[in-house]
Amino acid sequence: MKVSGSADGGAAMLDNMCAKAYNSLREWEWKEYKKRKRLRLKNENFTVIASNCSGMFMYYDMGLRYLTPTVNLSIEMNDFVKMVRNLKWYMEQQMIDAQVENGCPVGILGDIRINFIHYASFEEGARKWEERKRRINWDKLLIVGSEKDGCTYETIREFDCLPYENKVIFTHIEYPEFSSACYIKGFEDKEELGTIINYKKQRLKRRYLDDFDYVRFINNM
Repeated sequence: MKVSGSADGGAAMLDNMCAKAYNSLREWEWKEYKKRKRLRLKNENFTVIASNCSGMFMYYDMGLRYLTPTVNLSIEMNDFVKMVRNLKWYMEQQMIDAQVENGCPVGILGDIRINFIHYASFEEGARKWEERKRRINWDKLLIVGSEKDGCTYETIREFDCLPYENKVIFTHIEYPEFSSACYIKGFEDKEELGTIINYKKQRLKRRYLDDFDYVRFINNM
């Protein structure tokens, strides 16, 4: 029994060592992948206006400064389409404090609801919004939506009609009739798009977002 116990313990230790080595190699490859992506980027002075954190992670994973106020927050998709349709006007409006819901600070921008989901308070979220909106590059805008948070087929249609040359809406199924729709695989059995900044369950560490070659898209802006 002692021999068996020793063997089991040795096997467990070996498994643990292999797992640590695999995780270390996986993290190293992920860092190298992001470095290669960063080296491909030729246009660093761009603004991503997004309905949720998917746009923010285009900056984050490449180690870039946020040139957008839409960081660590979410906007319901119909509100988002309405906002970007008249973006300059909304960027001139004052953010008003609204009630906290489910522990999430909420701001009102004109008639648009801003959910400061990753901020401790409304004051922090509003301060960062004001600080970052001054960095917007109006000459290089990328508008990013997601098929979630109240998004319907009509919302996608309205998004596709927005007067912006550079726009993309991530979807959970294909919509070949809309040029701005980008199908992200892995959510076909869901009613809407999942969280695409999450990592896939696979050997190489990749976000669902990485299925979209945003570096190429931004370089062509």
